Amino acid sequence: MAFGGFTDEAFSFYEGLQGDNSKPYWTSHKETYERHVREPLTELCAELEDEFGAVKLFRPYRDVRFSKDKTPYKTHQGGHTAEGFYIQIDADGLMVAGGMYAPTPDQLRRYREAAASDTFGGELQSIVDDLRAAGMEIAGDRLKTCLLYTWYSA
Repeated sequence: MAFGGFTDEAFSFYEGLQGDNSKPYWTSHKETYERHVREPLTELCAELEDEFGAVKLFRPYRDVRFSKDKTPYKTHQGGHTAEGFYIQIDADGLMVAGGMYAPTPDQLRRYREAAASDTFGGELQSIVDDLRAAGMEIAGDRLKTCLLYTWYSA
């Protein structure tokens, strides 16, 4: 089946879940979740698979075992590809993102070298500039560098 878009019910579902994140709410609205969130998102991911890779959708249930926040359900539905793309729907709309998550030391070294090079660094900056000019937000965590000090006791 082809992706036909998300209905208002998808966004209303998450607005309601934000207000009542409980098992009774989930149980009484599970069909809405399946029909208006899960199915369209699965269809969209299937259409994008050839270009971006297979998408693994996350479970809607939160792991609350070690969390102070015991709300049982995520207030969004997301998925990711092995290539580093991410998609999410919630009460505010649809978000797409991309990047590297936990790169290996070799991957990080090669990325830094490419970004710092005259050839690829300029190309990367041009892509970022074009995305910003089109109204896209470029965001993410900044590198946190930890200095290692060796202390000697006398």
